[in-house]
Amino acid sequence: MIVKKLLSGGLDGRNIKVAATATPGTLIHTGPGVGALDEVYIYVLNTSASEVTLTIEFGGVASPDDHVVKALAPDEGAYLMVPGWLLQNEREVRAFAGTANVVNVNGYVNRIHQE
Repeated sequence: MIVKKLLSGGLDGRNIKVAATATPGTLIHTGPGVGALDEVYIYVLNTSASEVTLTIEFGGVASPDDHVVKALAPDEGAYLMVPGWLLQNEREVRAFAGTANVVNVNGYVNRIHQE
């Protein structure tokens, strides 16, 4: 069975503002425990007038193994940064940016319950 869910780090589906500027980053989502997988989709948006580098920590904080890094232009619009990667065992997705409180994160997960 597959169920679409909001990112657990947000409130009612609203954007998650990335406040952290270093590891460990702002919590975006915590994956499920044993018996399920989350297929994670994360969109990011730079709301400042300057380019900002965003780092997504996917499942851990080890650089570069767990890091996805993107320089976000101010006029780029919403950018798909995590395109359906799988997460489980209560691993976390976190984010930090070069400038605090100017990058918004949103998205969803498809929770896949294993039988």
